[in-house]
Amino acid sequence: MSSDEIKVGYFYSNGAYGRTWGVRQLADIGADAETGEPVVHFKGIAGTCRRKKGHCSPVEFARWAKYQVALHENDWKRVVGEALTPAESQEA
Repeated sequence: MSSDEIKVGYFYSNGAYGRTWGVRQLADIGADAETGEPVVHFKGIAGTCRRKKGHCSPVEFARWAKYQVALHENDWKRVVGEALTPAESQEA
């Protein structure tokens, strides 16, 4: 993904298999207080990221995120076609 494709509130997966798989929700995009550089804040939702919070540059987050995902019943599925809103991602 590119940093232009990521949006606040949406869910993304790293597309990995097994123990390294994870889902993160992009919580906020702000500016670093010291440098003024953009910084992404995220929440780990599932997999190796679960219950963790973190931050990184938008480029780093986009490099980690392979695609947008949505929760379907109890399973995270890749969003194909038009992106879902965060609310639709959890209702799908």
